[in-house]
Amino acid sequence: MSMRYQAGILTASYFPLEVPDAPTIGTATGGDAQVSVAFTAPSNVGGGAITGYIAVAKDSSSGAVFSNTGSSSPIVITGLTNGNTYTVKVAATNAYGTGPESAASNSFVPNAVVSTVEYLVVAGGGGGGYDAGGGGGAGGFKTASGFGVSAGSPITVTIGAGGAGSTSTGTIAGANGSNSAFSSITSLGGGGGASSSVGPGNGGSGGGARRAQTAGGTGTSGQGNDGGTGSTPAGGGGGGGAGEAGDTDGVRYGGDGLEWPTGSGTYYAGGGGGGSEPSPSGSLAPGGDGGGGTGDSGNGTSATAGTANTGGGGGGGRNPGGAGGSGIVIIRYPDTYQLASSTTGSPTITTTGGYRIYTWTSSGSITF
Repeated sequence: MSMRYQAGILTASYFPLEVPDAPTIGTATGGDAQVSVAFTAPSNVGGGAITGYIAVAKDSSSGAVFSNTGSSSPIVITGLTNGNTYTVKVAATNAYGTGPESAASNSFVPNAVVSTVEYLVVAGGGGGGYDAGGGGGAGGFKTASGFGVSAGSPITVTIGAGGAGSTSTGTIAGANGSNSAFSSITSLGGGGGASSSVGPGNGGSGGGARRAQTAGGTGTSGQGNDGGTGSTPAGGGGGGGAGEAGDTDGVRYGGDGLEWPTGSGTYYAGGGGGGSEPSPSGSLAPGGDGGGGTGDSGNGTSATAGTANTGGGGGGGRNPGGAGGSGIVIIRYPDTYQLASSTTGSPTITTTGGYRIYTWTSSGSITF
């Protein structure tokens, strides 16, 4: 017994010669109201050469059948309804009829390829300074919606490393963090905290000044704020954060970062707290919300590093400063649009709250 395709339905018929075996179904991908069906030809072509293929998409809810023919893989089926679920099959035809359908593909829900995304790009935080050094400035924080993307064009993602904390009372300040980027959007690494006679670094947010220095590092407009001013007898200034300058909330405090997305309770790009003068009464200086490291107390405690993948600045120290936290890139768009066709860098992919969300903690790329 062989199979014949009639009016969108495969029916049983008897033929003197064999029709082809079923093709092997492959990946179903698509765009707006359509699906592209990949498949592999059957090894047994039956009683003659294959003359074509027919691909069928069946609406799982209504039972409506959509089809199209072609001579090779893939075949595109159009006229589908976005948001509906379809099962996809393929059959091969030779001179004696149409063979059996392939096994069903995984369920496919067609929708449009996204054209704009919302992004967050946070650079690496600056390292903290030494010898009552300043806190590291937070990595630059940039976010916006409506950023245009094009189907088929890979977009590069770069994750900046945090700057090293200073380990010397000489001429080495905390190192600036490295830049992060998504396509053409670049956030600047945070400025390193001041150490001994070396001033603070400028960057996304500025590093804090050392004790007795009068000015913190300069932040970049639209990305962060200035570092705090050093003081005697307190110690180094706090590093600037995306949301406020260093020392805003108290002497040696790191500046707070910013929440993303608004209302989520998750903060990024906090400045590192400043280091203390050597004093039994010294206190720990908190880093800013958004991963800022703690400045030490000057009496045996250690400065802490900025939190990884927040862009937080490292805490300043009486002894070595803390390293800055590495950066992060996140994009999101409504989940009515399809998943990206490929990614590199192993981003975390989640669908929640009506969005598809991609989060990179190491460099990579995305193609829609």
